[in-house]
Amino acid sequence: MIEPMTGAFLPVAGVAQGRPEFLATRHVVSSSHYLATMAGLRMFALGGNAADAGVAAGIALNVLERHLTDFGGVAPIMFFRPGMARPETIAGVGRWPRRLTLDRYLERYGGDMPIGAPRYVTPAAPDAWLTALARYGRLALRDVLQPACELCEGFPVYDRLARTIGALASRLREWPASARVFLPNGRPPRVGEVLVQRDLGSLFRRLIDVEHAAAHRGREAAITAARDEIYHGEIARAIAAHAAQTGSELDADDLAASRVAVEPSISSRYRGVEVHACGPWSQGPLLPMILNLLEGAPLREWERGGAVHLHYLIEAIKVACADREAFIGDPAQVDVPIAGLLSPEYAEERRRLINPARAWPSLPAPGNPWRHEGRSGPAGYIPVPAAGASHPDTSFVCAMEADGTAFCATPSDPGLSAPLVPGLGIIISTRGAQLWTMPGHPSAIAPGKRPRLTPNPAMLVRAGQVLMPFGCPGGDAQVQAMVQVACNVLDFEMNVQAAIEAPRVVSASFPSSFYPHAYEPGVVRVEGRIPPEVRAQLGALGHTVDVLPDVAPSVAAVCAIRRRETGVLEGGADPRRASYAAGW
Repeated sequence: MIEPMTGAFLPVAGVAQGRPEFLATRHVVSSSHYLATMAGLRMFALGGNAADAGVAAGIALNVLERHLTDFGGVAPIMFFRPGMARPETIAGVGRWPRRLTLDRYLERYGGDMPIGAPRYVTPAAPDAWLTALARYGRLALRDVLQPACELCEGFPVYDRLARTIGALASRLREWPASARVFLPNGRPPRVGEVLVQRDLGSLFRRLIDVEHAAAHRGREAAITAARDEIYHGEIARAIAAHAAQTGSELDADDLAASRVAVEPSISSRYRGVEVHACGPWSQGPLLPMILNLLEGAPLREWERGGAVHLHYLIEAIKVACADREAFIGDPAQVDVPIAGLLSPEYAEERRRLINPARAWPSLPAPGNPWRHEGRSGPAGYIPVPAAGASHPDTSFVCAMEADGTAFCATPSDPGLSAPLVPGLGIIISTRGAQLWTMPGHPSAIAPGKRPRLTPNPAMLVRAGQVLMPFGCPGGDAQVQAMVQVACNVLDFEMNVQAAIEAPRVVSASFPSSFYPHAYEPGVVRVEGRIPPEVRAQLGALGHTVDVLPDVAPSVAAVCAIRRRETGVLEGGADPRRASYAAGW
């Protein structure tokens, strides 16, 4: 390359990452689909804020990523604006039918949990989206739903969606309402063909009409009226009728009683930064639990991605997951020792289980976090190995403004996992698959219980300002990927895009959160870019190493936005999926 003024040759810099970090001064949106990111950006031009952008992009994901998420599914949310004491979370996860006990479920299905209606919980995503919009946003629902309405009129099918619909075509043919949408012309759509979702678009327009009719009551009340139509009105009656037709015990009373909880985040500290996560209605506590264990490790002195670093990371994940399985479940029904689990003293105690010279062959025993709360409690649940396949799914969006206002959400529940409700174009949430049929597990089936949700958006906060909203799809790989990205940023001082693109590992040495809760003791999956000599060293330490492709979607797909010290926003999006970051 020639320097223009002097004519001298300048050295050509090597490419350190596949995509550049996206730098902007006003706002950034990053999501797991490029069109959803564009939908979010449109809200800023209308005078909206990060919440408006995040809700618009999140509902657009419900249209675009039907193999991963659905408007009738789940949508855990986190929000922060300057002046708040800490981020707030919206527990966007539904509840198990109130009439259905574990004993009755076992009588009907044994230990099985069939696809579809046997997994239904109340749809929570609509409540979460509209609660967030009314509470944090500025715009009307009609503005925020406009991109989703347009996408329902048709968008180009992309590779992963086409392949997933093709793989599930025989199931979809058994569900007429689903077949009409996902198998147009009697076959799966091909890449580049346009997918139209008329019923879903009509549902969104009905909500806009309800909002318009209630506009005289004010913005928040009008949005709430649209929300109430889903849980008390004609839409609720259609959902309840469909649940009964498909054999679920979910009914109109369950829908009427459904209400997402708004509550403060939980938190710990890592390298002087606050780590804010969702509560134990999700696997969110696992993020600060793992980082608490890593706090005592000299990561900066180790080679990033070397065997010493990865071994310690994998073992920290196992130690924390032993406590996840032992204690974490819906806090409305389970006494969760969350203060003890997040205690630095407890982390120091548990850190002693990590042997730098040898891997645990399975999960270690759970600890005793109760005494770090000054009380006693029951011993934790200890799982046993189980066969089966995991089901990574989910989507993600985050949005951030220059003033530090930040939003992130992890919508989920594949629209291909249950029959669509006729006329509505949505499924009823199948998140019951994350409950257990094993008595004694903290996430065992119980009437009105919320499953322990894998989706878990998070934020890093420093000195009262959001440093980074982040999260990802990927089932039980989610927190593991989030930990690795956070460490890449905080320990290894990588820009957010490079931190996301770096090779990753994920442990399978604990039960999957999804039925049938597969558990593969000692197994760790590594992307093929991790050098053979590092894989061999991990094997020598006792890990069973499963090599994935060089760039593997199964290790999760992180999106994040970091605020630099200059105030500039730095967006990153994972090339392992169709993710994109953009801003201005």
